[in-house]
Amino acid sequence: MTLKTNALIYFLAFSSGFSIMGIELLGGRILAPFFGSSVHIWGSIITVFMLSLSFGYLLGGKLSIRQPSLTKYGLIFLVASIMVLPIALFAQPIMAYIFSHIEDSRYGSLLASTALFFVPTIILGMISPYSVRLLVTDSEHSGQVAGGLYFVSTLGSALGTIITSFYMVLAFDVNTIILGFATTLGLLGLLAIGVNQLANKEKHNV
Repeated sequence: MTLKTNALIYFLAFSSGFSIMGIELLGGRILAPFFGSSVHIWGSIITVFMLSLSFGYLLGGKLSIRQPSLTKYGLIFLVASIMVLPIALFAQPIMAYIFSHIEDSRYGSLLASTALFFVPTIILGMISPYSVRLLVTDSEHSGQVAGGLYFVSTLGSALGTIITSFYMVLAFDVNTIILGFATTLGLLGLLAIGVNQLANKEKHNV
C-alpha cells in the first residue's frame, strides 16, 4: 500500500466511525414518536448497536484474511450504503406495525431497533478490522497500526455524535440525514474501488 492509499483507508475508517455514531444518535429521534425517549429506549438502541458491531468486527476480521483488497473494502461501503437506505424508507411502517403488536415499549423498542439497525451496523462494523488488515504490512507494527486506526475511527465517532446532534438535526429532517449518510458511504465505496483500479492500471503500465 502506498502512502496515499493508507491515507485514504484512514479517511474511510474515520468516515465510517462518523456514520455509525450519527446513525445511532438519530435512532433515538426515529423511535421517539412511537416508543418515547426514556432510558430503556436508549438502552435498546445501544444494545443493538453494540451487538451488531461485535458481529461486524468478527465478520470483518474473517473476511480480511481472504485475499484482502481495496476493491473488496469499497464493496463493504457500498453494501453498507444499501443497507442504511431502508432506515429512511421503511422506518415508519415497521415501527407502526411493531407498536401495534407489542404493548411493552421496552421490547417494542428493542425489536424496532433490531429491525432497523442490526444489519446495516453489522456491515459498518466490518470496516474497522478490514482497515487494519489493509494497513498492516508486518506483525511488528500491527499494534501501532491498530491503535492509530481505532484512534481515527473513534475520533470520527466523536465528531459524528457532536456534529449530528449540534448541527445536522437543526438543519435537516432525520430522513434527509440518513439518506446523506447512505449516499456518502456509497460514494466512499466507489472512491476506494476507483483508486484500486487506477493503481492496478499504473502497475500494468509500468
